[in-house]
Amino acid sequence: MGFYKRDNIRSYSRENECQRVVIVGAGFGGLWAIKTLTRYPVEIYLIDQNNYHTFFPLLYQVAAAELEPEDIAYPIRSIVRGFPNVHFLLAKVNKIDLKAQIVETDVRTVHYDFLILAIGSVTHFFNIKGASEYVYPLKTLEQAIDLRNQILTCFERAAYEPDEERQKSLLTFVIVGGGSTGVEFAGTLAELIYGHMIRDYRNLDFGKVRVILLEAAGKLIPSLPDRLSNYARERLNKVKVEVRFNSKVSEIGPGEVKLTDGSVIRTYTTVWTAGVRGKPSLNSWGLPVAPNGKVAVLNTLQIPDYPNAYIAGDLAYLEEDGRPLPMVAPVALQQGATAGENIARQISGKPPAPFHYNDQGIMAVIGRRAAVAYLYNRFGFTGFPAWIIWLGVHLFRLIGFRNRLLVLTNWAWDYFYYERVVRLILPAKPLSEKHKEES
Repeated sequence: MGFYKRDNIRSYSRENECQRVVIVGAGFGGLWAIKTLTRYPVEIYLIDQNNYHTFFPLLYQVAAAELEPEDIAYPIRSIVRGFPNVHFLLAKVNKIDLKAQIVETDVRTVHYDFLILAIGSVTHFFNIKGASEYVYPLKTLEQAIDLRNQILTCFERAAYEPDEERQKSLLTFVIVGGGSTGVEFAGTLAELIYGHMIRDYRNLDFGKVRVILLEAAGKLIPSLPDRLSNYARERLNKVKVEVRFNSKVSEIGPGEVKLTDGSVIRTYTTVWTAGVRGKPSLNSWGLPVAPNGKVAVLNTLQIPDYPNAYIAGDLAYLEEDGRPLPMVAPVALQQGATAGENIARQISGKPPAPFHYNDQGIMAVIGRRAAVAYLYNRFGFTGFPAWIIWLGVHLFRLIGFRNRLLVLTNWAWDYFYYERVVRLILPAKPLSEKHKEES
């Protein structure tokens, strides 16, 4: 991806009147802003509370025991060490003062001449009672590991559970949200259960296992054409995933999911992939935050009234053709690059250029040899061809040759030997603390 190619750049210092650019967040937006800015005479400070970059499009595969966490994470310092004008600060941002142009962290305060906020998003629970306490989100590596622990532990408990109703609850897995992540996780989880776990737990009646995907609307992955969306539904049904449309959650408790139609699903595992929003703490930073937690930016990605501050990625609210841009990795990549280019333009005395999203399409994998891909809003693929496209795109976008090799090796092992070798409960514990069974 170009992060390891050392360009002919010199190290600049503030004594040489070098402009300092502070980038908050080492996700796709932040890294692609760095990739752009390293070509210019600027001093870059990258701030993140983790010392690694996470490849979020494959996070659900960690939760489904297909990949190890380190397969989709890469050390930030290894990414930026080839660029002498990039400095990394491992810290948590407590406050940003846009007027004073400073970023306050728990380690030190950093002054900036230009700022790029690329801090991503957090899970949005839509004020559903009990959701924040009892569901398993999928936004961080820690959450993916926690969910993997939960799934594997449920099978261990169910193997020796004498109470039939409790055993059924342990073997019922509910996924809320029929977008790309929900569809991909449902398919991968079903493949784990019926392709791998069924051989490990020979004493279990797998007729009691249920994987339920709840979608509030009447269609999976709404941005797909009906033909591709219907294929995704049919494929999920084929791998024994129950897809329920027009199913809205009203409340979630310790061991159950209640729907607005009055029905109740007994389960100890509810996975939340229904939505994301900006971080609530942004309200105290003086940013013009909308109710959904996002910040409405100018078409140049600048924050209104603060021309030296930019937002890239999930946090930025921007519309094109009357619709908000999706919160997906390609948008963050392109916005990060544009924000970097616009800062370079400002330094050279040119006006910032407007951002235009190049929509390359959407795709989702639904298990072995099955996927949907809709490219450039024109070309639709299903089945094996879409699966090959999905594999190639995700391998290409991974950062680091080692990670690509590890992911490819795990995928190949699973494909040829029908075996996932990372079915480990780490750290070993019973059910998650927030899902303690009633005594």
